[in-house]
Amino acid sequence: MPTSTEWLTGLDLVDHHCHGVVESDLDRAEFEDLITESDVPAPPGTTHFDTQLGLSLRAHCPPVLDLPAFASPEDYLDRRTELGAYEVNQRLLRASGITDYVLETGYRPGDILSPAQMGERGAARSAEVVRLEFLAEQVAAEHEPADFLEAFRARLDHALTTAVGVKSVAAYRGGFELDPTPPTGEEVTRAVERWLADSPPGRSLRLTDPVVIRAGWWEAINRSVPVQLHVGYGDPHVDLHRTNPLLLTDLFRKARGSGARFLLLHCYPFHREAGYLAHVFEHIYCDVGLAVNYTGAQSAQVIAESLELTPFHKALFSSDAFGASELFHLGAVLFRRGLGEALDRWAAADGWPVAEQERIARLVCSENARRVYG
Repeated sequence: MPTSTEWLTGLDLVDHHCHGVVESDLDRAEFEDLITESDVPAPPGTTHFDTQLGLSLRAHCPPVLDLPAFASPEDYLDRRTELGAYEVNQRLLRASGITDYVLETGYRPGDILSPAQMGERGAARSAEVVRLEFLAEQVAAEHEPADFLEAFRARLDHALTTAVGVKSVAAYRGGFELDPTPPTGEEVTRAVERWLADSPPGRSLRLTDPVVIRAGWWEAINRSVPVQLHVGYGDPHVDLHRTNPLLLTDLFRKARGSGARFLLLHCYPFHREAGYLAHVFEHIYCDVGLAVNYTGAQSAQVIAESLELTPFHKALFSSDAFGASELFHLGAVLFRRGLGEALDRWAAADGWPVAEQERIARLVCSENARRVYG
């Protein structure tokens, strides 16, 4: 009888949170920058390839580019340049088996492929999620504070004519210790005035004001749309202790009955807390997206832990891949393997029928995302 890992390779896989890839040839420093959450190069004489992600990448990606597994980083990057970025992206994206990309387009949109281009390279369907903070920054740059809220609502409504949901990066902008209630229009106007007054002249606006952030949350909640929230592990701009999703409990209580669904992204090391929230609240879903690639050979344990309390109809797959197409391929390989190992272990313990395992895998790999995002 085939193992779960084997039959899982044939299932559709919806990457419900990811970004576009870069389609230019990358030197070593540029490539290493894409395979770490650090914002600086590795110390002299060391490399970001010496990580769980780096070793997993060398195990799984070189064969897609006609190299042996564990080819040296030098040989791998030379082969990447030889093939060219278009060919590399097409090979790795299609080898991932991902059938649908739900792409968040608010981070460095000028540097990456669009959702339509990603769909073409990957021979997959694609959809867009818009970043609330990015929309707010655009609106604040173009309108007076008194007109901000009305203009933001119009901008959001326009975006949602094509986008399937929104995302907030509040975790990077101060964390989740926010008043969970919707602010008044007057409070938003005063907050935008403070924000603009405190912003350095001549520089792009960066939203960190908690009143404006939560105004964006509530505009999305009032539109009954999927709301993605970065939770936990990320780059050095995250104050990790302020991104525990339990801090959002009052917000989730107040949003019950609104029709909005919250998608907790990545969640590590709070994946068990996220599972609890998904278990007790009907409108909460979660994944361990970014953590899968970065925990590499250990990712199967993280995936299994995330499913201890999370109902199987509330768990999703994401890669959070940005820039390097390797991250899509690797995320898919590791997720299928980790979910398969978990199902095999649970089946061995309690005799779960294969049909039940397959049904659960379909929920997690694709059906939950399709139900949430329509």
